[in-house]
Amino acid sequence: MSENLQPYKSRKVKGLYLRGRIWWITFTGPDGKRYYQSTGTTSKTEAEKILYQTKAEVNAHKTPSILVFQKTKKFLFKDLADEYEKWSSQQKGFLKKKNRIKHLKEYFGEYPLVSFNQKLIEQYQMERLRKGNANSTVNRYVTILKHMFRKAYEWEMVNNEIAEKVRSVKLLPEDNKRLRFLSKEECAALINAAEPHLKPILIVALNTGMRKGELLNLKWDQVDFQHGLIFLEKTKNGERREIPMNRTVRHTLSKLVRRLDIPYVFYNPQTGKPYKDIRVAFHTALKRAKIRDFRFHDLRHTFASHLVMAGVDLRTVQELLGHKTHTMTLRYTHLAPNHKIRAIEVLDDYMVERDKNVTIGL
Repeated sequence: MSENLQPYKSRKVKGLYLRGRIWWITFTGPDGKRYYQSTGTTSKTEAEKILYQTKAEVNAHKTPSILVFQKTKKFLFKDLADEYEKWSSQQKGFLKKKNRIKHLKEYFGEYPLVSFNQKLIEQYQMERLRKGNANSTVNRYVTILKHMFRKAYEWEMVNNEIAEKVRSVKLLPEDNKRLRFLSKEECAALINAAEPHLKPILIVALNTGMRKGELLNLKWDQVDFQHGLIFLEKTKNGERREIPMNRTVRHTLSKLVRRLDIPYVFYNPQTGKPYKDIRVAFHTALKRAKIRDFRFHDLRHTFASHLVMAGVDLRTVQELLGHKTHTMTLRYTHLAPNHKIRAIEVLDDYMVERDKNVTIGL
């Protein structure tokens, strides 16, 4: 094969050959075999970089990227999606991720993995935005896509160059300060517009601030009617959370049909399993109630906002929401514009009550 690597052999760099207009490299792989590989470039400088990188990878007992690239030309995105789904099925949060993997597979399925670059993914982002998806929604899919290519590199389905191109894609800016909540009238309208199976879910969400995943996976052994508490073991911040039930929640849950063979509070009576997705029913209810620009997660904002407007202190709201720090809870501060005045009035009442004969003031 070396006879075909003519007419020019680089005298300065050992292992570098010119074949036609393309530079080739030759090296001994970690398996002891001699390899001859095209660098795919007419630039001697670029070819030298590839040669040095290859030698460094061999010295580190790694499979050279140039060999991985040759081996991975045959892999399509659907191959990666299948492998990633198998791997993800053993990980936490798979149910939430499963539909996103399916969507990505349908969109990119026939694309060779070696064809992925920043431009391709940015085109995907723009297409999702044109269809009306929020920046945050698009980011969730791109984040999974990035992780898929990180695993693809670990599984030697792509080389580091391809994986790095995907990792370099920037996420879209998100409006983390967005605070959309319903008025009392809108809450009533939404509940009245909801299908029977969705109605109790909405009522509990509005009265507890529980996340959608926490609600759909809620089991009866987490509900303590005697002490009026709901116990959440696996929360987003990793800490156990106790949620008090008010009269509305107690009444709503007590009216639900509880089957001994089904542990879930909210379940599909046809399958006996928890609802996987309630988006269609939720959006239908929003449309009937004529409520726009509203997400299921905004029910949680509604819960917190109404608490603050009712005079509940931010520390208590933080604990009820399960926020690890007060930073996220501070977004509700403006809803209690008189909280400083009330605090001073509390001190005034305390001082007067303590000693009516002592007045601090004129």
